[in-house]
Amino acid sequence: MAIDGKKKTVIQTVSLVVFMGAMAWASVPLYDWFCRVTGYGGATGVAESSTGEILDQTIKVRFDASLERDMPWEFKPAQLEMTLRIGEEGLAFYEAYNPTAHPVAGSASYNVAPFGAGAYFIKIDCFCFEEQLLMPGERVLMP
Repeated sequence: MAIDGKKKTVIQTVSLVVFMGAMAWASVPLYDWFCRVTGYGGATGVAESSTGEILDQTIKVRFDASLERDMPWEFKPAQLEMTLRIGEEGLAFYEAYNPTAHPVAGSASYNVAPFGAGAYFIKIDCFCFEEQLLMPGERVLMP
């Protein structure tokens, strides 16, 4: 049983649309996995604890903060930079303030630049791992 030209075109078009939809759906988790594995895009690893080995070389970590256009919080790093020996654990804080008259929830994302350094930077814990809810007028210092 042969498929005529119109039916074949419809089947090919529908198949292409389904394939494109599946690729669009899978692209976000695949890209996230790729960035975590390679450190591409400044993605960092996440660990339960440090390796324990501390080298003599040092690195300088600079902290930055930005907000989405519609986010009413005031958000800034408590320290602008930190110098650590490679392998040493560091603890940094960010300050967030909700100046509005209503509770506002937000979640942070993080990145490392230059992008290649992301593969060597491991987060043990971060407020960015979960959503934060600030009550009206609340100011918090988050590690």
